[in-house]
Amino acid sequence: MTLAVGSGFDPVKIYPVINSTFCFQTLDQERWQWVLNFLTRGSQSLQNYDEYKKLIPNEEGLLKVANKGIALRHRLSMGTIVSGNDLKIRYRKGGYLGSIEEWFISKLKPGDTFAFSGKILELIRIQKMEVVVKKSKVKQAKIPAWMGGRMSFSAHLSDLLKKALFDKENKNTQEFQSLKSVFEQQKKESIVPKPNELLIERFKTKEGFHTVFYPFEGYAIHEAMASLMAYRISLLAPISFSMSFNDYGFELLSDQAFSAEAFLDNNLLSPEHLFEDLTKSINISEMARRKFRDIAVISGLVFQGYPNKPVKSKHLQSGSQLFFEVFKDYEPDNLLYQQAIEETFDHGMERGRMHFVFENLNQKTIVWKNCSQPTPFSFPLITDRLRSKLSSESVEDRIKKMYLQLEKATR
Repeated sequence: MTLAVGSGFDPVKIYPVINSTFCFQTLDQERWQWVLNFLTRGSQSLQNYDEYKKLIPNEEGLLKVANKGIALRHRLSMGTIVSGNDLKIRYRKGGYLGSIEEWFISKLKPGDTFAFSGKILELIRIQKMEVVVKKSKVKQAKIPAWMGGRMSFSAHLSDLLKKALFDKENKNTQEFQSLKSVFEQQKKESIVPKPNELLIERFKTKEGFHTVFYPFEGYAIHEAMASLMAYRISLLAPISFSMSFNDYGFELLSDQAFSAEAFLDNNLLSPEHLFEDLTKSINISEMARRKFRDIAVISGLVFQGYPNKPVKSKHLQSGSQLFFEVFKDYEPDNLLYQQAIEETFDHGMERGRMHFVFENLNQKTIVWKNCSQPTPFSFPLITDRLRSKLSSESVEDRIKKMYLQLEKATR
C-alpha cells in the first residue's frame, strides 16, 4: 500500500525484493498472490464492495492507489501502534463497578466467575467494550491480573532460574545463604524439587483445599497451565477452582479435594491434545476476536478516524468483529483471520514453548506432597490472592495473622 501511494509497483519485480528480506523470507507465491487479490479485489468475501478495491493498474502496468481518499486514510494509519483497552464492568440491571483490562477478561467464558471490587462476579457476556456481570454466590473465582504485572520469565530466564536452584555450585553463594532458612522450612513440610522432579503440594486451610504446582516456567505459561489443569481435572469430576499464578508456579483452590491418584493415573500433564484442551479451557474465540481488531486496523479494513475525530473503540470493535464473523463463516482460509488465530496461540499462550514445557514435564517424576500447612514456596501465591479480596484488615495484617498461625502449628 505504501508503494502504491507513491510511484506504484510492479508485482512481478517487487516480489523477489520482498522475499529477500528476513521478515518475509517464508512468503510463498500463493500467499503473495492472496495479498495482491486482497488489495485489488477485496478478497473473496469483499469483492462486491468497491471500497475494498484499493489498488488498480495504471497504463504502465504498475499497481497504484485507486483514489485520493484511500491514499489519505493509509497515510493517517501508517505507523499505528495498537494497544489494549480497558473494558467497563456493569451489572446486568445497571450500575458500573469500574474497568478491567481487555486481555484478562477476554479469556473468560460466559458463566466464569472472577473477583473484582471485593465481590465475586459471574460473566454474562462481553458486549462491545462493556463487560456485563451479575453477583455470584460461588466462592471460587479467578483473580484478575494486570498487564503491568505480567512481565513473565522468558524460556532462557526460566532455565537460568532452575539451574541456579538445582546446581550444587550455587549452594554457597551469598544469595542462597540468605535464603537458607526458607529452604530449611520448606524441607520440613515438603521438599525442594530436584531437576528431574515436578513438585505438587496439597494442604487444607479455612479457604478450602489448595493444590500447588511448581514448574518454574514463568507467569504466562503458568496462567495457561492453570486453566488447562482445571479443565482436565473437571473432566474427572465436577469441580470449581480459584486460580493464582506467579513466575514459580500456580495454585488451584477448591472447596473439595480432587483425587491425587486419579490425577496421576490419568496423566493429566500429557502433551497429547494439548491445544484442543487449551481451546476448550480458555475462550480462544473471544481472544482471537479482540486480537483481530488490531489486525483489521493495520490492514486497513477499519479506519481509526481523522485527527481530532477518532472513531470510538466500541465502534472499531463492532466493525472489526463483523469482518471476523464474515471471514470465520465464509472465508476461513482468509490470511487475516488465520493471523488472529495464530497470534492468539503464539503471543497469548506462547504455543511453541507450551508444547516443549509439557513434553519436558511428562518426562519428570511427579512428587505429590500432602502438607499439614502452607509451605514457604506456596506463600507468595496465597498472598497474591489475598490482595484481590476486600477486607477491613490490611494485607500486611492478614499475612501476619497467617504467619502466627503457621508458627503456632510448628511448635
